[in-house]
Order: sequence, then structure tokens, then C-alpha cells
Amino acid sequence: MFKSEVYIKRRDELRKILKTGLALFIGNSEAPMNYPDNTYHFRQDSDFLYFFGIDLAGFIGLMDFDSGKDRIFGNDFGIDDIIWVGPQPTVKELALRCGITETLPLPKLEGILKDAISKKRRVHFLPPYRGESKMTLGSLLKENPCQMKTLASVDLIKAVISMRSIKEKVEIDEIEKAVDIAYEMHVTAMKMCRPGVKEQEIFGVIEGIALAKGGGTSFPIVLSVNGQTLHNHAHGNILKKGKMMVTDAGAETHLHYASDITRTTPVGGKFSQQQKEIYEIVLKANTEAINATRPGFSNRDLHFMACKIIATEMKNLGLMKGDVDEAVAAGAHALFMPHGLGHLLGLDVHDMEALDENISGYNDEIKRSDQFGTAYLRFALPYKPGHVFTVEPGCYFIPELIEKWKAEGKFRDFINYSKIESYMSIGGIRIEDNVLITEKGHKVLGKLIPKTVKDVESVCSL
Repeated sequence: MFKSEVYIKRRDELRKILKTGLALFIGNSEAPMNYPDNTYHFRQDSDFLYFFGIDLAGFIGLMDFDSGKDRIFGNDFGIDDIIWVGPQPTVKELALRCGITETLPLPKLEGILKDAISKKRRVHFLPPYRGESKMTLGSLLKENPCQMKTLASVDLIKAVISMRSIKEKVEIDEIEKAVDIAYEMHVTAMKMCRPGVKEQEIFGVIEGIALAKGGGTSFPIVLSVNGQTLHNHAHGNILKKGKMMVTDAGAETHLHYASDITRTTPVGGKFSQQQKEIYEIVLKANTEAINATRPGFSNRDLHFMACKIIATEMKNLGLMKGDVDEAVAAGAHALFMPHGLGHLLGLDVHDMEALDENISGYNDEIKRSDQFGTAYLRFALPYKPGHVFTVEPGCYFIPELIEKWKAEGKFRDFINYSKIESYMSIGGIRIEDNVLITEKGHKVLGKLIPKTVKDVESVCSL
């Protein structure tokens, strides 16, 4: 946990935004894998962590905006529990660590909420994403558990997003720690990227680094020579010369702040001419987009800047044609980059996606596009100091998408389908870094993981 002052300040800030009613924060519970006592690795709810910091199962936080009172509800461990898991801090001791003095057993919460509801007081809560949380909310509020997402408080969602979007120094320090763990993960993957090695071996080693150095991975690792599948979680291939290995992997710190880095490595450590051509295009989009980030510039504008770089350079290779601005406006570039440039990063690797991506990434003036590719841009707003986000352009040769568009005769004025075939062996290339907006510009967070052709080849030769 951070110092108690961090959580006190956050709750005080929330009270300035929401001045009446109560806010209910449901901490996560244990989730069994195959029988009750064999559970998945526990991960606390990020919003509960943000305001209360207690990283254990079975707790609920309640804020009363009218009285200014904050309470923690939880049950102390009995002797039967202690026999199996050892002595644990009391609920009172845990609550004091986040600056709360009043604690009550979990069964007491139902009566308090019943009284509040009878007095027509509003009970704010965030949209639940786990079945257990839906059931708990439904039981406490006497509502249909299936309706809990639609009944969630938009006012609380907006308030929490406004706070979590701007990172405090303690949060930035944690994210940098997470990137530094990812440095070791990615450099190790590069060194292991040799013909005859199974993807599973590399996956296992770098996941082990995340577990040994921090709180584990921040999301399921993407590691594959079939990088044309954007989120490829299969690791069964044997590496062969001539292939490119995409590694999209990040770590969580012990306080659960995330990193999210992608590097693409030629199997055997040397780029072929074609691999180098496409790689340099993605690298240019990555570095020039990062260099352009500053307060006031929007992530949507940065996305289109990167798309135009990719379209321009693909045209120079003869894979695209026609007017670049018209091609990007029409969405033709999305054949090669069918995703957004990046997303917010923090306690969640796709930060606050569980709350509402259209609120965290858009507003009343900037609406989400319904155009293929651009519709997947998760964050489009102007940058503010304290924003942390990813910059991850890519270039992919997706056989099914190419065949579909070709058969439909789509964007024939902009795409040279006849030349694409000779580049299909590339698969996919993505390069991703984590960036902080500062008062005057930006900072690439953590230790910079090798990404130039020269540096990647140098690491692979070690």
C-alpha cells in the first residue's frame, strides 16, 4: 500500500466532486478454478485499490458524502482460517493503513444500505464486471443482479475517471518500475528468439520474470510468430528463420500498476530486407508519434499522424497508391493497421476500461468513429499533464482480411493488392512504448527497451 495520506487525499477529492449520497466499492472475492479451495490468482478490483488500497479478498468500502464518514466492511479471520493461511491483520488494522477508523463486519452493511434506501438516499456504485460482484450488489440493493451494470452511477463513473486519468507521482514511479521489469522480459525474449525454440519456452521464461520481479504479468502475454493475429495467445509454434516474433508483454508491480510493451524480433536475430522495410515503417510511426506528444495535442490526431506515416511509407514500397490523405480519411490504411494507436495505462493495462471506455476516452465533443480500424481507438482526447498511455503502431498482413477486401474490390484506388502477396511472410510487426505527458512535453517511461534495427540485432547476438 501507499501511505495512508494518499488514500485519504483521494477520498477527499472524490467528496469534492460528489457531495451527496453514498458510494459503495465492492472489493473482489476469491474465484475458484475447479473446486472451492483451489482458486485463481487473486487480483483486487482496481477502483477499490485506488481509494482503499487493501489488497485482500472479501472487503467492501462505503463512503458517505453527506456525513463525510468512510467505513470498511470485512470479517476478521477465525482460527479455522488461521490454521490454513496463518495469522492475518485485523480488519481494523487494515483500515487504519488507508486512513479509516470505523470498521464493521460484512453482515452489518445490508442494514445500513436498507436504511439509506428507505430514506431515498442515492447509493452510487461502479459497473461490476465479475459475476460475484453483480450478485453481491444485487443482494445488498435488492435489485436484479443482471441489471447492475445499467444501474451503475454515471456520476461516480465520471468522477473516478476524472481522478484516475491524471497520475500522481507515486503512480508514475510504480509504472516506471513495471516498465523496468518489462525491459528484462523483452530483452530475454529477444535473446531466446532463435530457430528451433518453441514459443512456449520463451513465454514461460518471461512470465517467470514478471512473477519473480513484481506481481506477475499485467495481461496474458502475446508471443507468436503469427503476429498478424493481434492478440495471439497461442504459444505452440517452433521458431523458424524467416519469421518475425511479436512479443506484447507487460508486468504489474506489487501495487498492481502496469506496463505494456511490444517488440518484434526476427527469428535468428537478423532482419531480411523485406522485414527491415516494414519494420522501419512501424518504427518511424512509433518514434515520430512519441516525439509529437505534448499537452493539448489529441490522441486522435496522433493516431491519424501515425496512420499517415504508415500509408506514406507503404505507398513508397508500392503496397499503397493514390493520395495518402484521401486513403487515410477513407480508412484504406486499416488493411495494414486495423487498431487504434494506443490506450490509457495505469492500475489497469487498458486503464479504466471496466468503467466506460467512451467516457474515459471520449467526450461530448469528440465522439467515437464507427469506421473500421478507427473505431478501435480507445482514447481520443487531448493530452493533459499526468496522462499515461501507450503508443503502439503496427503493420499486419492478415490473409483473411486481405482476401475479403480484395474479393469485394475495396479501396482499389489506394491498395496495390498484386504486390501484397510478396510480403505475406512478414506476418505482423508492432512496436509499443509507454508515455507520460509532462507540463511541457512528454517522457518515455522506464528503461528504453531496444527497438532500432541495429540495437535489436545487437541484443540478439549476445
